Amino acid sequence: MKIYNSLTRRKEEFVPLEAGKVKMYACGITVSGEAHIGHAYQAIVYDVFRKYLEKLGFAVTYARNYTDVDDKIIARSRETGIPADEYAAAMIENINAVMRRAEIDEPTLWLKATENIGNIIAFIRELVDKGHAYAADNGDVYFDLDTFPAYGKLSGRSVEDALDGVRVENDGAKRNPYDFALWKAAKAGEIFWESPWGRGRPGWHIECSAMNRVAFGDQIDIHGGGRDLVFPHHENEIVQSEALSGKQFAKYWTHNGLIKVNGQKMSKSLGNSLLLSDLLDKYSPDALKFALLSNNYRMDINITDALFPEAEAHIARFYRVIGEAEARFPNETGCEEEIDGRFNAAMNDDFNTALALSDLFGYFKEVSRLIAEGDPKARRMTNQIKKTYALLGVLKKTPEAYFAAYGKKEEIPQEALAAAEERKTARARKDWAKSDELRDKLKAMGYAVKDTKDGYELTRLAP
Repeated sequence: MKIYNSLTRRKEEFVPLEAGKVKMYACGITVSGEAHIGHAYQAIVYDVFRKYLEKLGFAVTYARNYTDVDDKIIARSRETGIPADEYAAAMIENINAVMRRAEIDEPTLWLKATENIGNIIAFIRELVDKGHAYAADNGDVYFDLDTFPAYGKLSGRSVEDALDGVRVENDGAKRNPYDFALWKAAKAGEIFWESPWGRGRPGWHIECSAMNRVAFGDQIDIHGGGRDLVFPHHENEIVQSEALSGKQFAKYWTHNGLIKVNGQKMSKSLGNSLLLSDLLDKYSPDALKFALLSNNYRMDINITDALFPEAEAHIARFYRVIGEAEARFPNETGCEEEIDGRFNAAMNDDFNTALALSDLFGYFKEVSRLIAEGDPKARRMTNQIKKTYALLGVLKKTPEAYFAAYGKKEEIPQEALAAAEERKTARARKDWAKSDELRDKLKAMGYAVKDTKDGYELTRLAP
């Protein structure tokens, strides 16, 4: 089993710190708004990591966090008039509900910043005592970057290079303008906790280091998150944790790619954020996972208008063939284990879900052929497909349950609809040659056309 390690910039054989056990942490959501597709993507990726490592026989403890106090949450509190802690709690409940709709499993441990204030304060106090942090006169506490020369080893850049072009504010409280806040003094009207440095709240980076230490000790096997967190968040986690313990914090750093929408970075400022709840109103969890995991997890995903409709169409065809195999060979219970072997080979190469899912097209083409020939191997193949690919969160349902819930989700491409309309016009002109030509064109696109008294009906052909 090889994993790409962002720290070393190469694939490495996975060997956990303790034989047979894996400690894995992935940065979760800052709950200043609803869950979007980027949040779902990261949660899906690390859910797959966890499940595949468990399939290999490891005992996995998987932790995720909620950042439930920060500047954005405080700003939303002011906008809505809802106290920051109540706003965050309501948003977490909302996010948990939509993640369940997306059929994303819970981690082993949920960690929240506000439930670990004492642990965070203790962590900061130790950094101060060791000379790696200092309290400023304004009540803030900063990490002293001059005490950690190895800063930048994850991003591969010095702090000056990494922050080149970024405005760095220094109101005189910092020793070095690049020092970052561990504890922030509370401003008037802000949520706060008492601390040795006065009333305040944690900085963003410190919570992950402190909660990891409480959950796992000084070291973990796998740390994950979106690639946008490499700098400064994960870089700062490293210096905090390693300055305190003197040990390597995480053995393997992993980062998923980012979401683009029609070629543009997804952001609130561009107005192109895709809320997970809105997508689930249109598409099945199977389709979302198929679309997202058909991409190498380390690469960015460009979500075009066609991505999810096409994924839903593929999923619908797969379920249709599964249903045909089950109806034709109802008593066949065996499996074809070579399918599982190919899946494992793909996943052993840095969780290559894209390769694993691409195999489905060939499998279902073969299943359709076997059904036509009356060969019960078709059912053995679909039995194994369902068993193996459930790990990726796809094809777990019965065909009946899928079509009952999502039967109308398959969207027909505009090109096919245009051809069908043109054929309708040709038939009205009694241009039978053109009608036949367009019927063949639709068949080549994967659709059968049936004439009805109201016009026509298009149905997907089995792959």
